[in-house]
Amino acid sequence: MKIGNIELKNNVVLAPMAGVCNPAFRLIAKEFGTGLVCAEMVSDKGIVHGNKKTMDMLYVDDREKPLSLQIFGGDKETLVQAAQHVDQHTNADIIDINMGCPVPKIVSCDAGARLLLDPNKIEEMVGAVVESVSKPVTVKMRIGWDDDHIYVVENAKAVERAGGAAIAVHGRTRVQMYQGKADWSYIRQAKEAVNIPVIGNGDVASPEDAKRMIEETGCDGVMIGRAALGNPWMLYRTVEYLTKGELPPDPTPREKVEIALLHLDRLIKVKGEKVAVLEMRKHAAWYLKGLPASAQIRDEVNVQETREGMAKLLLSYLERVEAKTAEWEARQQASLV
Repeated sequence: MKIGNIELKNNVVLAPMAGVCNPAFRLIAKEFGTGLVCAEMVSDKGIVHGNKKTMDMLYVDDREKPLSLQIFGGDKETLVQAAQHVDQHTNADIIDINMGCPVPKIVSCDAGARLLLDPNKIEEMVGAVVESVSKPVTVKMRIGWDDDHIYVVENAKAVERAGGAAIAVHGRTRVQMYQGKADWSYIRQAKEAVNIPVIGNGDVASPEDAKRMIEETGCDGVMIGRAALGNPWMLYRTVEYLTKGELPPDPTPREKVEIALLHLDRLIKVKGEKVAVLEMRKHAAWYLKGLPASAQIRDEVNVQETREGMAKLLLSYLERVEAKTAEWEARQQASLV
């Protein structure tokens, strides 16, 4: 898949999830084969005013490339200024404009999903950004505001007319937030309406879902979000399934714990031990999800404050799981004799 002049090695894309898609997780996603990783959204005003936390979020490790950096804002002037900063002062490959975030504090400043109500404003804002930068400009959007205001076709055409290089379409409305079911038929309508690449998003929980989305909608790529939390194997398995028709096995408990510890160490490099360990609590719970007796240690995960404490807890849990598995296998073997 190609977005503007940026060639991707496959059509699997990591969604720009707030509070998750920092360099630590993005690099893991890239190492698991993902064609494009997207950074979590940053405020246009935060960039324009040089807010330290915002500026730190613009860091891109060369190993993550190609990377899409997402900005949000409801004011054309500051959106253009922020895009120019990303264009000239970061090594991101693509500038993405958020038109899908449903949370009230984003929507209340006319940004995110609020823009879905006005195709003309979309065309004006995207056009202004495209004219002011050299990197390809893309848009991530939802299908509409609510069931009575689904303008996905008009909005997709507006992005294309404005010179946008691709769109990602999440098959839910703003009112749905992350509930209910994503309606992929609107992704198909968007794909049929424009000539630029369309990336489908929403309810891709398995490699098989990804293949079905492409078959049902004709979309050019698949964006994976929540299914990759604590599970970068979902990205790898989807790439393998779509490119080779092979479905690699699910990870072992050891693989999960080892990657969780790698993730922790990379987070520490980015954010320092204290903040990294606090953030890692939610990630550790995601990595452990579905493993035997993991619910029992979740409470212990949530009180860890040091790298040593978190690592010790995860490794002792792994030892118990592997010992129980070995015991079970020995019993199975004995019963066959």
